[in-house]
Amino acid sequence: MARSMDGQRQQPLPAGSLPWESRGDAPRAQGGPSPSAAQPTGTAHGGGEATLLEVVLERQNMLRALRRVERNGGAPGVEGMTVEELRPFLRTQWERIRTELREGRDRPHPVRQVEIPKPSGGVRYLGIPTVLDRLIQQALLQVLTPIFDPHFSAHSYGYRPGRRAHDAVRQAREYVREGAPWVVDLDLDRFFDRVNHDMLMARVARRVQDKRVLKLLRAYLNAGVMVNGVVVETAEGPPQGGPLSPLLANILLDELDRDLEQRGHRFVRYADDCNIYVRTQRAGERVLASVTHWIETRLKLRVNREKSAVDRAFRRDILGFTFLPGHAAKLRIAPQALRKVRGTLRRFTRRSQSQRMSSRIQAVNQYLRGWIGYFALAETPSVVDDLEEWVRRRLRLCLWRQWRRVRTRYRELRKVGTRIGRHVGSRAVDTDPGTSRDGPWVGISEPHFGSSRVWRVWRSSIAAFGQLGEPPDADPHVRWCGEGARVTSLPTPIENG
Repeated sequence: MARSMDGQRQQPLPAGSLPWESRGDAPRAQGGPSPSAAQPTGTAHGGGEATLLEVVLERQNMLRALRRVERNGGAPGVEGMTVEELRPFLRTQWERIRTELREGRDRPHPVRQVEIPKPSGGVRYLGIPTVLDRLIQQALLQVLTPIFDPHFSAHSYGYRPGRRAHDAVRQAREYVREGAPWVVDLDLDRFFDRVNHDMLMARVARRVQDKRVLKLLRAYLNAGVMVNGVVVETAEGPPQGGPLSPLLANILLDELDRDLEQRGHRFVRYADDCNIYVRTQRAGERVLASVTHWIETRLKLRVNREKSAVDRAFRRDILGFTFLPGHAAKLRIAPQALRKVRGTLRRFTRRSQSQRMSSRIQAVNQYLRGWIGYFALAETPSVVDDLEEWVRRRLRLCLWRQWRRVRTRYRELRKVGTRIGRHVGSRAVDTDPGTSRDGPWVGISEPHFGSSRVWRVWRSSIAAFGQLGEPPDADPHVRWCGEGARVTSLPTPIENG
């Protein structure tokens, strides 16, 4: 006879089902509340009806964690197991894994280290846990978040339920409008690599007394990193890249939030990014020196003095946004974010890449939906307008190169009902943009088509493959972002013609 996750005897499992999928809900009084997967039925700190680890291993909590891991996907860890292989593996191995977790014998695998290029140069090291470790970390996260999150500072916005980056940006804008135009931009140097394990576990133990959970968390911190086939021990830093990393970071940095609140500062913090808003440059320099000393002595972290600075708010970025000069402090997209989106769109619209135009435009639309959805707070419509014009020009360039021969270009333009005279062809059709003096980018630009009629033809020719499809005088900022600070309608999706 198999045993359920709460230790009760049950009927044999149906073939192909997970151990926690086959059992029905436990009987309860009619009309009574159902126990939450994130809250223990007794005390969560040892003793009582259920310890915290039992709540973590509860069937509904594990199912939620499994669905979340499968939805997130991701690359395999050091053992090579993919997300698709996790569920079949659990069907045969979960009883053993659960027993090892309860008895404290589970040993997490080292994380697989990968390098992520930074936009400003250099690389960021990211650790990829195994899919099984991601499942257990996700289950822990779902139980620990309701314990810690209600006690976090209201100035913390990163990776918290019901909060997002837009809230932090709006709050920063309010500080600037209230008369604090200077910002102390704090940059913690390699934060996830320098967190002291003992200090972090001491803060976790203030609210978690289940020793098995504390031991499991410590095991994840000390799991090590696999670098070129060699396991390297980690004496500092949480497992960046795992589900628990953001929560552990917030637990440690909450002490910084409390200290800044006691000083009466205006600030917003998103994970390890912290901006403090002050009225004058002199006050900012004083705050930067004081807070830097406090962080390095109390939290044993290091502040990057090269990247940290005191400057006008409109000269510094906050989560991809910055401000226009002036008291209104209108939001605009940061130049670095614009360079990044253009670089990504260049990869989608490489004219040397052999790809169907419908597939190319579909990839562009999919990316722009998410990008515009995030930057919907921007209050500078001309930036979005210029970006849309630039994207369309890139697509025209790809289409022009696909047609290649002059006769093909004439034929395709005539298909959309346009009469093209030789005076137009001498500049735009007869000349091969790839070999012309001006180059292909100038060859397909709007001024060289001579008249608005030819410009409309180009919009129609793109439409033969399906395109964004709005009239030339439409305002893309209003169309994509709405009049205010929320998205009212996304770009019209491409339909294959």
